[in-house]
Amino acid sequence: MKILLIQPPIEDFYDTDVRLQPLGLCYLKAVVNRAFPEIEVLVKDFHQGCGRRTISLPRELRYLKTYYPGHDQSPFSSFSQYFHFGADVDTIAHFVQEYQPHLVGISSLFSPYYREVLACARAIKQCIDLPILIGGSHASAAPLTLLEDRNVDFVIQGEGERPFVAFLQALTSDRAWERVPNLGWKNKGRCILNPVEPNYPFASLPFPDLSDLDPRDYTFQGQPMCFVTTSRGCPHRCAFCSVHLTFGHGYQHRDPADIVEEIRLRYAQGYRVFDFEDDNLTLNKHDFSTLLDLLMETFAGKQVRFLAMNGISYLHLDRELLAKMRRVGFTHVNLSLVSAQAATLSRMHRPHPVARFKEVALAACEIGMHTVAYLILGLPGETLDEMIQTLVLLARLPVLVGASIFYLTPGSALARDFPPMTAEDIFASRSTAMAVTTEAFTRDDIYTLFVTARIINFFKGCVVDTPKKTVFEVLDAARGRGGRDRLGADILLRLCNEGVLYGAGRNKWFPLPRFRKALFDRIMACTNEIVTLEGKRISCCQWG
Repeated sequence: MKILLIQPPIEDFYDTDVRLQPLGLCYLKAVVNRAFPEIEVLVKDFHQGCGRRTISLPRELRYLKTYYPGHDQSPFSSFSQYFHFGADVDTIAHFVQEYQPHLVGISSLFSPYYREVLACARAIKQCIDLPILIGGSHASAAPLTLLEDRNVDFVIQGEGERPFVAFLQALTSDRAWERVPNLGWKNKGRCILNPVEPNYPFASLPFPDLSDLDPRDYTFQGQPMCFVTTSRGCPHRCAFCSVHLTFGHGYQHRDPADIVEEIRLRYAQGYRVFDFEDDNLTLNKHDFSTLLDLLMETFAGKQVRFLAMNGISYLHLDRELLAKMRRVGFTHVNLSLVSAQAATLSRMHRPHPVARFKEVALAACEIGMHTVAYLILGLPGETLDEMIQTLVLLARLPVLVGASIFYLTPGSALARDFPPMTAEDIFASRSTAMAVTTEAFTRDDIYTLFVTARIINFFKGCVVDTPKKTVFEVLDAARGRGGRDRLGADILLRLCNEGVLYGAGRNKWFPLPRFRKALFDRIMACTNEIVTLEGKRISCCQWG
C-alpha cells in the first residue's frame, strides 16, 4: 500500500517562505512507519520550492485595488500583485497519477486557502479515482466546508496521529468508519462527524520523519532550517485564536533530553537553524531553562542558531532566560504583544501585563537580541486612539514593529460575536484582506496604521551616529547613503511637503490614495521620538 501526503499551494499577495516545512505531515509519516512498516508513505511539498506566478485578483478582493495599486518597490510597500505560490493543480494531479498511491492526504492548515485544497482534490479526482482525506487546522475549525465537497471523501479533526492510524486500520480491514475517532465521512451522501477523542500523548510520538524533504529547500539566511516543537497546546484562551480546536485546551510538553536528541539528529542530517514552532514555548519555565542548558552543553563550539518565529509569550520570560537564550544561539526574539491596552487584553482573555512586556523587550535589546514586537491592528472593540497608543509605545522602544491586521478566524471565540461565517468570509480571513471594520475605525485607518508601522521601522533601521537627531537630520543622512535609504527618505520628504504618500515603481512614482496623511501626522505628534534598534533617539517634533 502507498500513501501520498501533500502540502498544497496557496494564493495570496505574499508568502512566508521561511516557515513552510510540512511538520505535521512528517509526524503522520513517522507514526505510520511505526504502526505499519509495510506501508510506503511519501510526503510531497507542492508549495515550497515550486515557484510562483501572478494571477488575477479574485472577485472577492477587488475592493483592495485602490489600496494596493501597483508594484511598489519602496521601503514602505504593502502589497501589490496576487500570486499562486507552488505547483499548479494539473502538475499535482499528474504526479499523483504517475505515483499511483492508494490514498492521498492533503493538509489544510490555514482557512483562507481551503479553496486551493479543494482545487487539488478536484484535479486529482479527474485523473485518478482514489480516496482523498484532508486534515489540518482548517479541517478542525470548519470540517464541513471540506467534507461537503464531492471530491473529498474524509476529513480528520484535531490532532491527526491516532485518528490516522485508526483510519488506516479501518481502511485495510473493512472496519466500520464509526469506530474511527475524529473522522468525518459520508454515508449515502450524508456527512457524518465522529466524536473527537484524545490523541496519543505528545511525548510518545516518534520524531517527525523529514526524509522526503531536502534541507536546501528550507533555509534561513542561507542555512538549512527545520522546525522543532517542544510542546502542543496552550492553556490561554485568546479570543482571536482557534488553536484549541486542533490541540484542545490542554498543554503537553516533551522531556528536554528528548528534544535535544531530536535536534542532534537534525544536525547530523545537515540542518543548522532550528525554529521552535510551539504555541507557548516558555510556559514551563523550568523545562525551558533545562533545555537551554542541554543545548549549550551539546552544541558548544558548533555553528547553530535557534529561532522562535511563531512568537514567544513574554509572560514567562525574564532577563536570566533571555541571557541563556542568547548564549545558546538565539539571535532574534519575537514577542507577542497584541495590544498595549489593558482593557483590550482583558477582552481578548490574555493575562499579559503590558509593564511586563516593556521589561522583557528592554532586557532582550540590552542583551543584544534582535527584537520584534507583534501587535494586531483592528481588533474588534479597540478604538483608533488605542491602536495609536500601542504604535507609539513600540516606536519608543528599541524593537521592530511587527504589525498584523486582524482577521476573523473560524472557530475562535470572537467569531461567535459575528454572524455565521460564509464561504466568502472564510476566504477573506487573512491579514491582507483588511476585511473587518467597525464603527471605531475605517479600512483607510487600518491601512494607514499598517504602512505607518513600516515607516517607523524604516527610521528604526537608520544609522544615527549621535545619541539624538531630528527626523530631518536622519532623512538627510539617509539620502546621502543612496539606494533604498535615499528612496525612503525622498518619499517621506515628499509626504511632508505635498501631503501625499507615493509608491515607487520601476520607472515612476505613483500616489497611494488611501493613506491618510492627517492620521500619520497625528501618530508622529503623539510619538515625539522614535528609538532605533541601537537605542538612539530620533525627535519627531519638527514633523508636519
